[in-house]
Amino acid sequence: MSIIKWEFADEPVSQEVVHTVGDNLGVKFPSDYIECVAINNGANAEPRLFDVENREKVFGTLLSFDENNDEFIVSVYNDYKLTLPKELVPIAFDPAGNLICLDYKEDKNKPTVVFWEHENAGEKEMLMREEGLTEDQVEELARENVFYVAASFTDFLDKLHD
Repeated sequence: MSIIKWEFADEPVSQEVVHTVGDNLGVKFPSDYIECVAINNGANAEPRLFDVENREKVFGTLLSFDENNDEFIVSVYNDYKLTLPKELVPIAFDPAGNLICLDYKEDKNKPTVVFWEHENAGEKEMLMREEGLTEDQVEELARENVFYVAASFTDFLDKLHD
């Protein structure tokens, strides 16, 4: 397991704040994530590389729990929710604007970590309107941009490397 050095964090937040934000987003954040973001709110990680289907990706920053930050987790979620598949909650950016997310599709209590590519991600309402797709078809299409990374947040951190 590599030692992670967290840099450029915002002010720490209480675990209570993280729980409340999760409630507002309609999810229960896993405890390993809560413990990490409470201390490393909005931070960068070193090492920061991880692999997604044999392609190297870069971990940018954890989303912030500070409402005044541009990368406030709720604002980011709201910015992307028209294109993001259901049950995905963004937790971090990569430098290219893609999102590292918790995926609650299989298990509401144990989300996996996935990488969501924003390239070619269409707005779901527009696809339904213009392409005549059903909500289920649009969700299926949206999921084509989702790539499995790790079974848990801790496993994801363990996969970070130089």
